[in-house]
Amino acid sequence: MDGEDEVSGAAMLDDSSFPNGSVDPEAPPPPPPPSAMGGEQMDVEAYAGLYTGRSRVTRLLFIADRCGNETMQLEALRMAYDEIKKGEDSNIHRDVSAKIAGRLGPRYLFDQSWADMIDRRAELRKEKLENELNGYKTNLIKESIRMGYNDFGDFYYAHGQLGDAFKNYVRTRDYCTTSKHIIQMCLNVILVGIELGQFMHVSNYVSKAEQTPDSLDLVTVAKLRCAAGLAHLEAKKYKLAARKFIETGLELGNNYSEVIAPQDVATYGGLCALASFDRTELKKKVIDNINFRNFLELVPEVRELINDFYASRYASCLEYLEKLKPNLLLDIHLHDHVEALYTEIRHKAIIQYTHPFISVDLHTMADAFKTNVTGLEKELEALITENQIQARIDSHNKILYARHADQRNATFQRVLQSGIEFERDVKAMLLRANLIKHEHNQRGTRKL
Repeated sequence: MDGEDEVSGAAMLDDSSFPNGSVDPEAPPPPPPPSAMGGEQMDVEAYAGLYTGRSRVTRLLFIADRCGNETMQLEALRMAYDEIKKGEDSNIHRDVSAKIAGRLGPRYLFDQSWADMIDRRAELRKEKLENELNGYKTNLIKESIRMGYNDFGDFYYAHGQLGDAFKNYVRTRDYCTTSKHIIQMCLNVILVGIELGQFMHVSNYVSKAEQTPDSLDLVTVAKLRCAAGLAHLEAKKYKLAARKFIETGLELGNNYSEVIAPQDVATYGGLCALASFDRTELKKKVIDNINFRNFLELVPEVRELINDFYASRYASCLEYLEKLKPNLLLDIHLHDHVEALYTEIRHKAIIQYTHPFISVDLHTMADAFKTNVTGLEKELEALITENQIQARIDSHNKILYARHADQRNATFQRVLQSGIEFERDVKAMLLRANLIKHEHNQRGTRKL
């Protein structure tokens, strides 16, 4: 590295346009208002309002099990209790009542009379469904048999017996006579598969549904992309997950609230894209994507952190991420992936930060990433070892020096190698010509 390059690199470091420096003398616009998933503490009521049915209950119970705030925990349990009383699952009612343990007063104790009524009604309903299905099987009416198994699936799903619901929905497959029936069967299996956490089945039935494109309306296409995105997210295939969420159409609206909300599409898709897309993809597929931008408007924090990342405002980007983190850890699908996604996003930010410069002052860089120099050095060492950053660290002066390829030397090496290969080829041709000239042939050994 010559002296002129080092001087220019140092000059770049001192420039006021350095990332996180005072780029514009004008004050930045005020931050957007927090969404249900943003801010200091989650608005449990607003969050629960995004979902319906069992999804609302399971998400509320997940929050109650994971959050350390007793007030939030009791609020989640109270809302879950009220939602459960609208349904027919006496077992989950018993579990939630035990978790509340009388802390919300006599109104939220276990309601034995309600549970007995639900169980009696369930026995009668089950007996009726069994008689109807047996009659359908006797008469060998395919459509009636399909509806009978479907009704059984709905019955078991409502009562929280998800394994039995899954089996009955799958059994309708052999009795589907139209593409519409196949789509309905696939969506039912996908719904239960997501709740059971059996994402391999989810992927399989998404593919099966997509093989009947003539019967797919835009809402169904959006649902299938969300389901595929969740399956890829669970498998830690973040790039594939990002693509599915980003491709989800606005037709989704609130039509899939039993599984996912539009705000989730923005959050899951945005974070997966940040962790897996390169700079060009992020610009083209996320920031300039009008369709996905409408989803991002629902979660301003995610929209702003994506824009900050692309604009190299890393301090602001990381600040948004830290504010979102406590609430993301309470998300039933995302909680297991938060650390991995955050680590990947941070590493990409560090790589992107160092890429344009010949030398970087680690003190300045540490300030930009809200860390200390020692911690930053360890992160850089790991990235250099993994060959993600081509650089070396001056530990004494705390400077990172880029290892730019010596283009001149590389060109000489390529020319020299080409010369060696040319000389070898010419010698081989001359040898062959002389052998032919002197009629010197060697026959292969004959095999017996």
